[in-house]
Amino acid sequence: MFRARRLSDSENRRGMRTSLREGIPANIIANVLGGPLQTAFLLYLGFNSEQIGLIAAIPSLSLIIQIFIAFGMQRWSNRRLLVSLFGIAHRTLWVSTGLIPLLFPEASWFWIYVVLYMLSFFCAQSAGVIWTSLMADIVPYAVRGRYFGIRNTIHWAVASLTLLLGGQWMERVTGGEGFAYLFIVGAVCVVWNGWELAHYPNPPFERSESGSSAALLLKPLRDGAFLPSTLFITLFLLVQNVVVPLFSYAMLNILHLSYSAVTLITMFQNVVMMFSYIYWGNLNAKFPARTLLLWTFPLIAASCVVWLGMAALPALAVLVAAHLLLGFGLGGYNLLVFNFLIGDTPKSERPIYVAVFSALTGFAGFIGPIIGGWLFKLAVEGPAWVSRYGVVLVCGLVMLLLSAVVAPPLFRATSGPRSNERR
Repeated sequence: MFRARRLSDSENRRGMRTSLREGIPANIIANVLGGPLQTAFLLYLGFNSEQIGLIAAIPSLSLIIQIFIAFGMQRWSNRRLLVSLFGIAHRTLWVSTGLIPLLFPEASWFWIYVVLYMLSFFCAQSAGVIWTSLMADIVPYAVRGRYFGIRNTIHWAVASLTLLLGGQWMERVTGGEGFAYLFIVGAVCVVWNGWELAHYPNPPFERSESGSSAALLLKPLRDGAFLPSTLFITLFLLVQNVVVPLFSYAMLNILHLSYSAVTLITMFQNVVMMFSYIYWGNLNAKFPARTLLLWTFPLIAASCVVWLGMAALPALAVLVAAHLLLGFGLGGYNLLVFNFLIGDTPKSERPIYVAVFSALTGFAGFIGPIIGGWLFKLAVEGPAWVSRYGVVLVCGLVMLLLSAVVAPPLFRATSGPRSNERR
């Protein structure tokens, strides 16, 4: 009877279950190869703060590819195939960076890592814009907030457990051997993830009626509600990405915390994010994503401002408070900006809206960590407090000012419900 009921399920329900399963290996890969464990691997390879800042900027830079993919989607129809190919290529290339110290001379490690990592994330962002369009068709509008809240909660629980185990593993098995096993886990998860990607449903894609590529591109640029919000988020992310992607670097290389301490703090942030997704998802069922986004910006800013507490309090206590605020703020931002993109944009033009948003915010995400890496390098030559908390504090104050002065008129003025046609 249970099997018969499953077979009679709608395509939407099957797709939503597939999305839940597919995200589990994807998050394992992202956390054994990314985050603080990636920073630890880059430090193991001997990279400095500027080089790590450049690498941290690559995922954002690669978002520019989404513009071209959005144009291509007007001709391509098999979104499941494209998501599968790009997703598998992304994770395979990322896992292959683990072979660098085995196959190449040390002098070439940095640029080979940059090339492989950049190709990997070009594939990731290509898959991302197609996946966003696919999920907008799979998940009904009425349940999006709650569904993605539950989905993100499950996936961040996986991420937290992965970080906990990964950090403990690297404390016990240090150096190249420890990293080798992490990459093996990543390789196994590539196969699992590829299998799940191939089982997504493949609903028909509604193409834009805009004639030329130029007309299609101008749609989001002329949207009086979409563009100002996007430009603000771009500016905010530019400041945020000067420091937040380098939190792990600061904890490992400036505050000299252990692998396990850094991964535990990051895991704590993920646990906070995990529970916040349900909270934000329930709120999103009552309030527009735009209005709720306005609440997330001060939380992210405050996560940087509290670093000032290191002037009088133990660093570990301050970092726990900072990551509590960051987890709650980023949990809301990640969920709400996704629902904003798939709920407040016209269905037939949704890929180009997502692509334009990603290109603008991606540019900010690219420039930010590069500036951050340069600032942390300069800060080493100044007083100790500048590198310990000064750089992060200044960026937090700027974000707090933007949140209090610039954001409210932009987001409140356009917080009304959008038409069903856009959904």
